Amino acid sequence: MSDLIVDDKAPAPAEAPATPPLASRQLPKWAPLAIAAGAVVVAGAIGAGFGLDSKIQWGLIALFLFVAGSYVITARVEGRRQAKDRVATSLVWSSFILAVIPLYSLVETTISKGVKVLDVNFLTHSMNNVLTIQPGGGVYHAIIGTLEQVGIAAVIAAPLGILTAIYLVEYGKGALAKWVTFFVDVMTGIPSIVAGLFILSMWFVLIGKAPATGFAGSLALAILMMPIVVRSTEEMLKLIPNELREASLALGVPKWRTIVKVVIPTAIGGITTGVMLAIARIAGESAPIALLVFGSNLINTDPFKDPQSSLPFFIYQQYGNGNEPSYDRAWAAALVLIAFVMILNLVARGIARWKAPKYR
Repeated sequence: MSDLIVDDKAPAPAEAPATPPLASRQLPKWAPLAIAAGAVVVAGAIGAGFGLDSKIQWGLIALFLFVAGSYVITARVEGRRQAKDRVATSLVWSSFILAVIPLYSLVETTISKGVKVLDVNFLTHSMNNVLTIQPGGGVYHAIIGTLEQVGIAAVIAAPLGILTAIYLVEYGKGALAKWVTFFVDVMTGIPSIVAGLFILSMWFVLIGKAPATGFAGSLALAILMMPIVVRSTEEMLKLIPNELREASLALGVPKWRTIVKVVIPTAIGGITTGVMLAIARIAGESAPIALLVFGSNLINTDPFKDPQSSLPFFIYQQYGNGNEPSYDRAWAAALVLIAFVMILNLVARGIARWKAPKYR
């Protein structure tokens, strides 16, 4: 065998050139704030130069300059693709701000005008023996009416809505389920006055006279509340993984017991949140109350007898009086109603967090 001859003088293979690291220019994190500040300054200068008195015009100019400036600066530094993404993000934030501004204006106006007469006396007295042109009186009777009417509506609509949603998700597969879904969709878009007219016509058919009780208003509110409960509960039940149902059924647990012990406890947070939001939705309805309950200046704790008032109807009634004391009472009642709805929303969020599934 011949020995292998290795040529020590052969040139070593050339090493591959080092690849330079990828690098791209990026705007600093504070760039959007700087662009926004510059847009505000330029918009103020333009508004002052052209004599624009409306702050809304100044804001629209600043918004346009902010979006345009974001695109131009980002395109020069990061490229057109990043600039388009930045513009889309800026438009989303701008839309959010445009939506928040009217809400802030509404809440600020209601608070500033409502605190004039909002005190303990206003919350604990009714309008009995109080002239509309005189200061004084309170909203106690309207608070009682709202709590009773909304409470009765919730007792009627919540169980029916939840059971309907359970049927649609867990059992509904035939023609009946399609018709139920169709009618739920139709009920979602029913105006409140139509619900009131329906209860009024049914009352005339059954009794032969117009209703004047809080219970009649509760029936109309239940009609408005039910489709919201059905839809929210239906979506919550659809979010429950089928693996949970299949695991329970594999152990020999009946379907109804699986729904009661597995499905509903898992979705109870979302279901409760939907019910609370539906209650907040109907709490501000005044048309069915004006049509069916008629309103009253007296304290009536019996929703099945005689007219009652409510916060939305009280606001409508006082603002329609057309004098300064009534305006003050209307704004104060509106502030109470906003606080009531806000409390319901906070309770709903608290329950959702409390009942949310815990993963370990």
